[in-house]
Amino acid sequence: MPTEAYPTPLAGQRITASLLRSMQPQVARKTADTQRPAQTTLQADPHLQFDVVAGAVYILDGWIKFDGPSAADLNLGFSAPAGVLGEWVAYAGGHSPMITFSNTGVLQTDTQGARGYTIRTEPTDVVAARSYGTLGVGLTPLSMDIKATLRVGPTSGTYALVWAQFVSDASPVTLYTDSWLRLQRIA
Repeated sequence: MPTEAYPTPLAGQRITASLLRSMQPQVARKTADTQRPAQTTLQADPHLQFDVVAGAVYILDGWIKFDGPSAADLNLGFSAPAGVLGEWVAYAGGHSPMITFSNTGVLQTDTQGARGYTIRTEPTDVVAARSYGTLGVGLTPLSMDIKATLRVGPTSGTYALVWAQFVSDASPVTLYTDSWLRLQRIA
């Protein structure tokens, strides 16, 4: 069964600090909260960005903690250099209203039930955005688990998490400190 790894050291090859560093995943972690009130234009997060190399293949995973007004929701995606291919998915609540199941199997709106929330599971093009539900400012923040594959085309550049409110609201949507993304080159 074929596997991918980058780089592939060769017998007798000199092990250097640069070679060892290229084998490690890159990790970007939010060192401060970022708030975006009344903004629906996707913008790069100031902390969650990576430089990517032309022709490389990467895998990504991460955890994002967020909240915001229930009328606004979170619109999230990625920006990348021209010519990239791939898909991403975030396991998180879908667009408002948030839906859950009760103990009796009845659908409820905007309520956390004993069985939790339903989540989005569909993959998204690597540079497209998706909206995710929020419960309201000051209520329980939500989180998402992100997975992606990125195949960089002929152009190097920046791969960044981009986000905004889905619907403009004066109260901010917030991405919290310690949210993180990890990018690993595999080919």
